[in-house]
Amino acid sequence: MEQAVFGMGCFWGAERRFWQAAGVWTTAVGYAGGTTSAPTYREVCSGRTGHCEVVLAVFDPVVISYREMLRLFWEGHDPTQGMRQGNDLGTQYRSVIHCLTDLQRDEAEASRNAYQPVLTAARYGPITTQIVYPAPPFFWAEEYHQQYLAKNPGGYCGLGSTGVSCPIGVSPAG
Repeated sequence: MEQAVFGMGCFWGAERRFWQAAGVWTTAVGYAGGTTSAPTYREVCSGRTGHCEVVLAVFDPVVISYREMLRLFWEGHDPTQGMRQGNDLGTQYRSVIHCLTDLQRDEAEASRNAYQPVLTAARYGPITTQIVYPAPPFFWAEEYHQQYLAKNPGGYCGLGSTGVSCPIGVSPAG
């Protein structure tokens, strides 16, 4: 199994996007990229910790490649919105890829470089997604946030897509 960590706005909808994918064994939501240890939701929402809401996904690379995980990431939100996703505004909603290996960093950068011209052609602005390597520590969010939309199927999800396909391709093993 391998791990991937993505921030794409509110972690509730982002987590659902990944748990629905074949080959993803488990997901968790949490906080990463800030200056405090053991942050709480209230602290992260204050905008003073520097953390963003992220999803940790454990996946089987034989079933779903990291490249395919990146495609789900890019197509699952609008990576050109800066510190927001839809109605969710603030630093905690920024788009970010936390890379755990050199290969993840290389694939994240290549996928961003392949996606930008397609987004530009569709009249979107520059990608604002941060690619961070090495990945900062992951701090688990409170229990009530874990698989929130499975527990609350009608719950809020502000995650939106550009509708623009990412050209990095799909392959079974990467």
